[in-house]
Amino acid sequence: QVQVVESGGGLVQAGASLRLSCATSGRTFSRYAMGWFRQAPGKEREFVAAIDYGGTNTYYAESVKGRFTISRDNAKNTMYLQMNSLKTEDTAGYYCAAGGLGRAGVTPSHYPYWGQGTQVTVSS
Repeated sequence: QVQVVESGGGLVQAGASLRLSCATSGRTFSRYAMGWFRQAPGKEREFVAAIDYGGTNTYYAESVKGRFTISRDNAKNTMYLQMNSLKTEDTAGYYCAAGGLGRAGVTPSHYPYWGQGTQVTVSS
């Protein structure tokens, strides 16, 4: 059974940092692209960052570029999102997406497996 589990969310002040983790099991996700998406109340799920299966190529939304860093450790079947200089507009539920074929994708439909999400709240 495939499992995708996020962790690391929390309540922080603007300017702080958080590191999200996404642990996967039940499949060799090291062969597939993975990504992070987020969804704020009343808004659609939006792309945050993605990484190809080897970790060589990464992609970011313009709103997080220069502040967030996506990485993965295939030996641990885990992906990370280092979030620095957090802003109040980063407040959202953050979701890990896994199992993307080919290049890392920026749309939710590219990924068949999803976690339940972890909440990130940034206060001013």
